[in-house]
Amino acid sequence: MTSPLRVAVIGAGPAGIYASDILVKKLSGNVQIDLIEQMPAPFGLIRYGVAPDHPRIKGIIKSLHRVMETEQIRLLTNIHVGRDVTVEELQDYYDAIVFATGAVGDRHLNIPGVDLEGVHGAGEFVGFYDGNPRFKRDWDLSATEVAVVGVGNVGLDVARILAKTGDELHVTEIADNVYESLKKNKAETVRVFGRRGPAQAKFTPQELKELDHSPTINVVVDPEDIDYDEASLEARSNSKSQDLVCQVLEQYAIREPKEAPHTLQIHLFEQPVEILGENGKVTGIKTERTALNGDGSVSGTGKFTEWPVQAVYLAVGYRSDPIESVPFNDDRHVINNDGGHVTSLDGEVVPGLYATGWVKRGPVGLIGNTKSDATETIGMLVADYEAGKLSHSHGEDFTELLKDKSVDYLTWDGWKNLDAAERAAGEAEGRERKKFVEWEDMVSQSHNYQI
Repeated sequence: MTSPLRVAVIGAGPAGIYASDILVKKLSGNVQIDLIEQMPAPFGLIRYGVAPDHPRIKGIIKSLHRVMETEQIRLLTNIHVGRDVTVEELQDYYDAIVFATGAVGDRHLNIPGVDLEGVHGAGEFVGFYDGNPRFKRDWDLSATEVAVVGVGNVGLDVARILAKTGDELHVTEIADNVYESLKKNKAETVRVFGRRGPAQAKFTPQELKELDHSPTINVVVDPEDIDYDEASLEARSNSKSQDLVCQVLEQYAIREPKEAPHTLQIHLFEQPVEILGENGKVTGIKTERTALNGDGSVSGTGKFTEWPVQAVYLAVGYRSDPIESVPFNDDRHVINNDGGHVTSLDGEVVPGLYATGWVKRGPVGLIGNTKSDATETIGMLVADYEAGKLSHSHGEDFTELLKDKSVDYLTWDGWKNLDAAERAAGEAEGRERKKFVEWEDMVSQSHNYQI
């Protein structure tokens, strides 16, 4: 048997873990993979992008755990590629590098008023309530009326967290600083705005249904917002999931109002055109009513409405960050690629470099899409390997470079320590887990906590 292929996978979220799993299986174990993660903890978007009141989705971590126990996969965290080590240095140690760095930053909405105080990227808020150490530790929740722009699951998560009470969320894994902020939340009305109709909404049915599970939230949809053109009806018939979304929205529209302290209204066919303000602070949001064109697209009707709000959350998509010396498409916010290979901006394949997940295709799709995405990328990598296109590395172990550079890297055993410490902190309060938020605390617990 030839010596194992040596591969670095950059990013230990679902995209990187699935890619590693597929690679081990395709090469019948004749591979050694270092899964290199910038954060002190693995699991990426599952740990830092899923709302804390959705433990069902976090159950995916159990299957990811099983992959991480694979002998051919080694986790190395707390390593910032581009700062602690360069891509060129990685190429001295690995035959191939797969970038699975995801998307954390917020895309921007180009309308007047986005620079006002009280306008936030949804990703910033998600980073706060999920205890991501790269984001701020407290949050001003003094607004009684709030707008969320965007009808995808992130917008829904943000709206739901804003419409719940701190005590409802305290049973989850939220950190103490998050609970202290949420306890002071003054929001009474949360409005979610989308420019198209029910058949174009990007919610998943389960997420939409679960809005109504909270006794503190009255979900409202205006019957006027239930409308379909020919393309919309076709979209419903072609997708069971989209049809279920339409059914749930229809049920919200026709039911009697629910007695609850918070109203969460989903406004469809309302295109935000301006965020209003006084003295540099948000006072409202202006929308234009839209109408379907027949092909699923919409056009403005010239009818405008001003909604009083004191905070606006823009849930219009995430964007990936570039990595030094890796070709990046600034328009699409992704690593330049042909579906798997990293390519130059002229379209030439860069040997030995690959991309998968959101940094490859943009922030769309669910976990299932991530798996099929990884299959496509790894298929290209394996084909290149079998065709002899990957140069075989002969360097020493990568950790020797980390030691030479005094990089305080962590391992899978370190994650087990941190995991045990968070569970112990939660158990003391009758909860499954309580997250550590400070970077230094996470590193310290990873090194020192005794299981």
